[in-house]
Amino acid sequence: MVIAMMLIGAVTRLTESGLSMVEWRPLIGALPPLSESEWQRVFALYKDTSEYQLANAGMSLAQFKEIFWWEYIHRVWGRLIGLVFAVPFLWFLVRKQIPKGLTPHLVALFLLGGLQGVIGWWMVKSGFVDRTDVSQYRLAIHLIMAFAILGYMLWIALAILAPVQGPKANVLARRIGWTTLAIVFVTLGSGGLVAGLDAGLVYNEWPTMGDGFVPVEFAELEPFWLNLFDNPGTVQFDHRTLAYITAVAVIVLWFAARRGPASAQARRATNWVVIVVLLQIGLGIATVLGAVPIALAVTHQAGAIALFCVTVWATAALVAPRGPAQSGL
Repeated sequence: MVIAMMLIGAVTRLTESGLSMVEWRPLIGALPPLSESEWQRVFALYKDTSEYQLANAGMSLAQFKEIFWWEYIHRVWGRLIGLVFAVPFLWFLVRKQIPKGLTPHLVALFLLGGLQGVIGWWMVKSGFVDRTDVSQYRLAIHLIMAFAILGYMLWIALAILAPVQGPKANVLARRIGWTTLAIVFVTLGSGGLVAGLDAGLVYNEWPTMGDGFVPVEFAELEPFWLNLFDNPGTVQFDHRTLAYITAVAVIVLWFAARRGPASAQARRATNWVVIVVLLQIGLGIATVLGAVPIALAVTHQAGAIALFCVTVWATAALVAPRGPAQSGL
């Protein structure tokens, strides 16, 4: 469900649907407009936004409904995740069937899910004033939090369902695992900046960017650090560079899992990390060359999720966590 939520969010962003719902009603917002008058009311609220006035002036009600439904599904799916998580959690908690040491992690996950909803609204609010898109900073934070929740959930699931059998890897291999996971995480976060700035549309060629490998506008903003976050050409360059660094880190990880002691799970997981990173780079190149078509861009997002998950799996296998009853995760 979390993975589906992230893909729905990708479609919502790519179809520029995220600002269609002006109201945030966490408790009573589960129902869509059910009458013509209610549709007219929510459409009138949208007409007051800068996105409508600057980019979508003259949009019909039928066109508005097309973007409204993606944002509506995105929000309702988030509420449904909370319900699906909370009900069985409370059931097992009351019946004292949760293994020792696991309850604090489940409470933390539930709170992080609620915080993610608040971050989502904070992100949407940034697009209501004098702009047609949400803040790329807030979008990146929203995406990073989604990956953090997914990684936390997966780590717990692996400890419960697939505790590692075999030797723990040596210190160097474990450090390389954590470092690779951190690099993947940063690369994914930079993808949020790319999405927020529509930076994927700036250079639709590969491996060059214009007349060379570095965009001509690389350092045009002052102070320089603003280019890393506000300059679309530089942000796309950074994302490409981080992708290459990720590929190198993954190859190093693969070799590290084969030098010295390591479980069969760790070696199998690192095989998958290599396969997925190569596929993901290919998807990224195709997305850029195609000028970010929605279907391909969503597939690229799915590839990012897959890469993150297999990297978490590989890192967990190298660290060799025991089951929650023995180690408290």
